[in-house]
Amino acid sequence: MDVSVYLCVFSLCTCLAYGKPTIRKERVHHEPELRRQAHEDNQSYQYDHEAFLGKEEATTFDQLTPEESKARLGKIVDRIDSDGDGYITTDELKAWIKRVQKRYVYENVAKVWSDYDLNKDNKISWDEYKQATYGYYLANPEEFEDATDQFSFKKMLPRDERRFRTADLDSDLAAEREEFTAFLHPEEFDHMKDIVVLETLEDIDKNGDGHVDEDEYIADMFGNEDNGPEPAWVKTERDQFSDFRDLNKDGKMDQEEIRLWILPQDYDHAQAEARHLVYESDTDKDQMLTKDEILENWNMFVGSQATNYGEDLTRNHDEL
Repeated sequence: MDVSVYLCVFSLCTCLAYGKPTIRKERVHHEPELRRQAHEDNQSYQYDHEAFLGKEEATTFDQLTPEESKARLGKIVDRIDSDGDGYITTDELKAWIKRVQKRYVYENVAKVWSDYDLNKDNKISWDEYKQATYGYYLANPEEFEDATDQFSFKKMLPRDERRFRTADLDSDLAAEREEFTAFLHPEEFDHMKDIVVLETLEDIDKNGDGHVDEDEYIADMFGNEDNGPEPAWVKTERDQFSDFRDLNKDGKMDQEEIRLWILPQDYDHAQAEARHLVYESDTDKDQMLTKDEILENWNMFVGSQATNYGEDLTRNHDEL
């Protein structure tokens, strides 16, 4: 087939995040980590600001007057209150912080949304995605008959459909923003973790026995095409496989062992920060925050240095 067409369509399919590299692959997915530092005293809340707003937005708020900071904080609080009951729970605050820390994911989806939403109804149906990504293949299937690569379109189409259906929580075969985000970035969503594990297994399991043995594990990271000596890091990875990956010592990884490898249970920074913010601002100690309680302690959430504000005041930062 025409290589340029293949590359063009391949580049559109963001979900092909697990393609094989030439030397080494990073399979492990970590939660975005908040900047490592202890919570500071009342003189500075920089850690809290960056957790609650994101680093770039926190810098912007530093330039605002206290009045402007409070006004924008009030709008943010309304968005955090997902059920509209007037109270911010720890779970709602945690969800907000996680969303802020994963902003790059949502920005990526926003950039490609119009490429797939062909009828502009603010949803992306499976048919729309299939046409945008696989239209050339579907119109010219004969050009793919001899494709041997594991990520040929013939194999990727049913794999994408399986992932799309998993992300499509209401099963209407039309993805809203959050569902499409889960489709393109499954590693960021709990209900998609099984798909991440299964796709990883399918990528690495060359002999099709439903497991990943040591040689398959190494081959996924290191393509020794010249049959030369293995680098030192490969020996280290072999030791890692036997000592830490193959937990039941049967010489191979099953799906649960793969899950523990690629989706480690990291410390939940967002949960810890949400609890901290609630504890520090919950004046009536009901373990929830009202808008008034948040605005009363506004300096912890957003702060303001009230310096060098000029053009930044005219910028629209409400769409956090």
